[in-house]
Formats: sequence, structure tokens, C-alpha cells
Amino acid sequence: MRSPGPQVLHARSRFRYRGADRPPWADPPAPGQESVWDYPRPPRVETVDRLLRVVHGEWTIAETRDGLRVVETAGAPTYYFPQSAVDDTRLRPSAGRSFCEWKGEAVHWQVGGSPDAAWSYPDPYPEFDAIRGWIAFHPARVDACWLDGVRAEPQPGGYYGGWVTPDLAGPIKGGPGSSAW
Repeated sequence: MRSPGPQVLHARSRFRYRGADRPPWADPPAPGQESVWDYPRPPRVETVDRLLRVVHGEWTIAETRDGLRVVETAGAPTYYFPQSAVDDTRLRPSAGRSFCEWKGEAVHWQVGGSPDAAWSYPDPYPEFDAIRGWIAFHPARVDACWLDGVRAEPQPGGYYGGWVTPDLAGPIKGGPGSSAW
């Protein structure tokens, strides 16, 4: 396992909001909601005892009640599936790669004809070893992502793969003007 270098540590230090206080423009959570502004930075990995399901075309690509979610200040939660819960006959390696200053380098997967619809971290930074090899799905690049029977919307902006559900209060990063959140 490798550790983050100086450039990564610098990138990690540039965020003002870290879950300790909400900015004045944050929406107050309604009963039954959680504020994305209360999520920590650095992000936290949590176990999920809710039904997670991903559908693409006529196939259920992934389904589990034993998922993980990563929560980070201002972002919608990202849900991860153990490999055993994913129909890997529907995944193909994709040329895409991405980098997270917290988790490290991700490899991407094609689902059906949709490139970069899923990703995983084969060698994350030590703090995120819990998601090593687990697979996350981008709600904008598959037909549907479901959380306990509620269809998740994609996180704004098209880059982040968070699942936006009615139990979240925002605003949620990803749209114009939110890159420094």
C-alpha cells in the first residue's frame, strides 16, 4: 500500500468545509433527512443495512444489503457493492481512470454499452482499504440505482457518482460554482 504524497496532502488541505459547520446557504434538514454538510472531510466509510440495487437494461447488475457507503462533506453518498453482489458478466474493463485525493486511483468499468458506469479502487490509500475491490455505480450511467426501493438521482454536474435521494438536504456539490466546497 502506498501513502499519499505531498501534492495529495496539499489537495486534501484546501477545503474549508469539513463537516464541523454548515455554510449559511446550506438547507436545514427536514425530519428524516441528513445534511450532506454534516458529513466529514476526510470522508468516512460506513456499513449500509439497506437494499442497494443497480439495474441496466433488463438486468439487475448488482444487489445487496451488505454494502458500504462513503460520505464526504457536501457530496451525496457513494454506495459500494462487494464483488460477490455484482453480476460481473455484465462488466467490462473501461479505459477510464480517475483520481481521488482521499481514496487514490480508481479503475473504471463499462456496463452494457455505457462506458465508465462503475469504478473500483484496486489499491486505495490505507485509510480506505475497506473499499478495496468493491464496486460503485454512477447513477447517470446506468438505467437505475435504487436505495430501499427509492430511485436515486445522479449527483449534480455529471462527475461525481453520489446517489441523491429525498433523505438528503443540500445543496450538493457538483454543479457550477461548487468546486471549492
